[in-house]
Amino acid sequence: MIPNWLSALVPARLHPREWLQVFDSREWPQVFDSAAARRDAVWKAVALLLAVGLLTLATTRLTPELTDPERLRAAVASYGVFAPAVFVAVQTAQVIVAPLPGQILGGVGGFLFGTVWGTVYSLVGVTIGSTVVFLLSRHYGRPYVERVIDTDTLDRWDGFVSDSGRVGLFVLFLLPTFPDDVLCFVVGLSRLRLRTLIALVVFGRGPSFLVVAYAGRHAAGGQYGQTLAVLTALAVASAVVYAGRDRIVATFS
Repeated sequence: MIPNWLSALVPARLHPREWLQVFDSREWPQVFDSAAARRDAVWKAVALLLAVGLLTLATTRLTPELTDPERLRAAVASYGVFAPAVFVAVQTAQVIVAPLPGQILGGVGGFLFGTVWGTVYSLVGVTIGSTVVFLLSRHYGRPYVERVIDTDTLDRWDGFVSDSGRVGLFVLFLLPTFPDDVLCFVVGLSRLRLRTLIALVVFGRGPSFLVVAYAGRHAAGGQYGQTLAVLTALAVASAVVYAGRDRIVATFS
């Protein structure tokens, strides 16, 4: 039996070899502008997956203490009741100083505190950091932001924030590969209120932190197959978004 949704696309009485001809003759939504763009996205996805694999292998071989759940838990436990506060402080600092992507620390949070609390602590940290960045930009103005962000980047996202508003910002916070921390600086120069930025950060960045915390929790339990599956899906999604990021930005500009 052919499902109803499939029979609407392909006639029921076709030889299996004829199915491909039917599908080739149909018009499907175009994801990429050209075959070259599609190949470029595929290669970027493959390169990203290889980079993740090599980084994991190198970390395991060169610094095994970083992949030992018991050692990491012991290191965090040494801070006692202040362990969550230390993690939140590190997550806050990465927004302001940006030495590490927040999602990496989000995975560490899941590894140390579990999916729920790892997500909560990450969101608390990035929300505090985003608030500090917003207030600095709002107080010191564009001259300060120009010293922190290069001119081309600032001009690009400054125009996007003014043109797209809340909806466009939410999409960029929600999708991977976009410069969330840079956007917080730029939002401080706009007319948007602080409470709007906080809502965008919590609801926009929350899903990605939940996913990486989930992966981190499974890694802590030695379930590396599930961790790899989640990270692979996230890497592929990131590569696809990155390949179409200019089109996404243009949609809301």
